Amino acid sequence: MKLNEISDNPGAHYRAKRVGRGIGSGKGKTAARGGKGQTARSGVALNGFEGGQTPLHRRLPKRGFNNSMFRNDFKAVNLGHLQSALDSGKLKPEGTLDGAALVVCGMLRRLGDGVRLLAKGEIRTAITIEVAGASKAAIAAVESAGGKVILRANRAKKPKTEAVALA
Repeated sequence: MKLNEISDNPGAHYRAKRVGRGIGSGKGKTAARGGKGQTARSGVALNGFEGGQTPLHRRLPKRGFNNSMFRNDFKAVNLGHLQSALDSGKLKPEGTLDGAALVVCGMLRRLGDGVRLLAKGEIRTAITIEVAGASKAAIAAVESAGGKVILRANRAKKPKTEAVALA
């Protein structure tokens, strides 16, 4: 094999259709851009534009309340994932497991405002876990396996705005 003999497999490379090369090419005159106007020119960015009609994203009503500034960001941990981490040896059942231990073992990327324990899956190992919140089913499942769930008070990390009285 020589360098000048190397080629793609047949059909692997599609040569682009050359537009605007005469009426006989089938893509002449307007070069498949339709008639005149904004879309026939370059630099068109028409996302959401509806020809002067009020666009859909402005016609729809805004509903509800978005508390994004002070919302708590709890990370959900399912019992099944917890058991698989215990089985694989990433987590040790000794001592009290908390959010920092889950971050170290790789179950969570970051802690956020705390961990919420959910009951999806099953747990067979007796563990003591400290979380910011847990469902009733998750608490019952951990306690039936011989473990214990410690619910800690949620410590707000985000600054609360205080009304300042001007004198």
